[in-house]
Amino acid sequence: MNDRQNPYDPYYQQPQIVGYDEYGQPVYQQPGQQEQQPQQYDPYAQQGQQGQQGQQGYGYDPYGQQQPPQQYDPYASQQQGYGYDGYGYDTGRQQAAVDATAQWSIPQQAPAPAPAPAPAPAPQQPEQRSEPEPAVPEQRRADREDGVGQYSFTEEPDEDSEDVIDWLKFTESRSERREEARRRGRNRMVALVVVVALVVVGGVGYLWSAGKIPGLGDSGKKDTATTGSQQRDVIVVHLHNTKKGGTSTALLVDNVTTKQGTTVLLPNSLAVSDDEGNTTTLGKSVDDDGSTGTRESIDTLLGTRISGTWRLDTPYLENLVDLVGNIEVDTDTDVPDTKKGVSPLVKKGEAQTLSGQMAIAYATYKGPGEAEAKQLMRFGQVMRGVLRKISDDPKAATITVQTLAQILDPSLPEKDLGASLAKLAEHAKIGDYKTALLPVQADGTLTDAATESVVKDILGGTVKAPDQDAPVRVGVRNGTGNAGGTESARIELVNGGYAFVGGGNTGTKALSEVLYRDAADKEKATQVAKTLGLSVSAVKQGKPAANADVSVVLGQDYKIK
Repeated sequence: MNDRQNPYDPYYQQPQIVGYDEYGQPVYQQPGQQEQQPQQYDPYAQQGQQGQQGQQGYGYDPYGQQQPPQQYDPYASQQQGYGYDGYGYDTGRQQAAVDATAQWSIPQQAPAPAPAPAPAPAPQQPEQRSEPEPAVPEQRRADREDGVGQYSFTEEPDEDSEDVIDWLKFTESRSERREEARRRGRNRMVALVVVVALVVVGGVGYLWSAGKIPGLGDSGKKDTATTGSQQRDVIVVHLHNTKKGGTSTALLVDNVTTKQGTTVLLPNSLAVSDDEGNTTTLGKSVDDDGSTGTRESIDTLLGTRISGTWRLDTPYLENLVDLVGNIEVDTDTDVPDTKKGVSPLVKKGEAQTLSGQMAIAYATYKGPGEAEAKQLMRFGQVMRGVLRKISDDPKAATITVQTLAQILDPSLPEKDLGASLAKLAEHAKIGDYKTALLPVQADGTLTDAATESVVKDILGGTVKAPDQDAPVRVGVRNGTGNAGGTESARIELVNGGYAFVGGGNTGTKALSEVLYRDAADKEKATQVAKTLGLSVSAVKQGKPAANADVSVVLGQDYKIK
C-alpha cells in the first residue's frame, strides 16, 4: 500500500506522507482519508513552500504538532536522501528510502514522454490561499529549481536598467568630452589670433620706429649710423709674412648697435704719428713701435678705440684655416705655385675651396705691377672666409684659439679674442658682414671722402678723445703753398702737447682757419690757434675732420718756422 503510483507522471498528484512505520518506511495518505479541500493553483505557492521548508523539512510531526524551527544546516542537502524516522531523519539506517524515492526525483534519468500542456493557472486569490502541501526533500529541490527558473525574469529588468544607466552615463560623458574639446579648440584659436595680432603690431611698431615703412619714415630723423651713438668693438690684426716679410693690417669691427661686422683694411702707406709725434707710415710703425705703439697711433689717427691687437703670423693662419675645415673664397686671380712648370696653386673662380696653404698663398699674393690695395682685398677675403667657418659660440671659438697655441698680445687674451671672433662669426654667417678699404692719398694722408665713409660711418662717427685726459687731436692741412708748412705746424703742436693728425695738402689759402665742432671745443680751438701763432679771429665753428677734435687749414698768413 506504500507503493507509489505513476512515479513518472509529472501531473500525478503525489500522496502525502502521514507517518512512518516501524521500519522507517513512509506511510502515505489514502484517497479516502483526505481532509483538506482541493487547493487552487497559486503561482506563489512554490515560494511560500520554499519559505516554509525550514519549518516543514526537518521538524515535521506526523501527528500535526508543530515542531520548533530547526537551525539552518548547510550540509542538510547532502543528508536528505538517507531516510526519515518519526521525528526527522537518520543519516545511516534507511538507505532503502533513498532508493525508493530517487527514481522519480533525480533529473539525470531518461526523459519521460512529453507531457500535455499545463492548464492555465487560476486567478490569484490571496484571501483563499492555503498552506502549501508538505513534500519530500527531493520535491523541495525540484520546486526550488523550478521557482528560480520560472521567476528569474524578475532580475532582468534590474540588470537592463543598470545597463541603460551606464550607457546614458557613457553617452553623457562622451558628449561632455566633445564639448570640452570644442571649448579648448575655441580657446586655442582665440589665443592664436591674439598672438598673431601682437606679433603683427609689434613688427609694424618696430618697422615704424626704425623708419623702414615707406612713406612713414621721419625725414628729419638722422640715421644712427652717422650720429656716433653706436657701440662698437674694434680689434686690430697684423698678418706677418714670415717667409717674404712685410705685414698686412686690418681692423675687425663689430657694431653691436646695428649688428653688423666689417673688416677695414689699412694700407701700409697710411701716415701715422710715432711716440714722439713724428710722422711715419703704418708699415714702419708695426716694425718699429710694435703692437702697442701702432695701436695708439691708429687710435690717434682714426679717432677710434681699439680694444686689443691680434698678431697673426702666416703659419698660425694656415693652421687656423685647416682647423676650421678649409674655406671658400671667390678668387680674382690665379696664384702660381712655388714650383715651376706646375698648375697654379690657387685658380681663379667663384667658391674656390682653399686649404691652409692655399689661403696663405692667396692672402699674401701681389701680382706684378699691382697696387697694394689688391693684396689687401685678398687678405680681407680670407679673413671673412675664416670668420664664416669659426663657431659663433664664444666657448667653442675660444677653444679654437687655444688650439692654435699662438703667443698673443697681452691686450687681447684668448678668452677675449674668442668672444670677439664669435661675434664677428655670427654676422659673417648670415651675410651681415662687409669689407672696406681705407683710401689714402699718395702722401699717406686721408681724404675727406675717406674720413666721411670709413672713419665716420664705420669706425664711430663723431669721434672723441679715447680718454678724458688724452691730448687734443689736431688735424692739419697745408694751404700755404710751401711743402714745409705741414712739418713746421707738426713740431709746434707736438711741443704744445697736442696730437698731430696729418691731413695732406690743399689749395692755397690766404687766411688760416681753425674749426671746432661743438661749443665745448671752442676753448680748445682758441688754444690751438695761439699755439700756431694765428689770430683768434681764425677760430670758427664748423665741420672739422672726422678723425680730429680741431682742424686747422694753414693759409699764407701762417709763418713757417
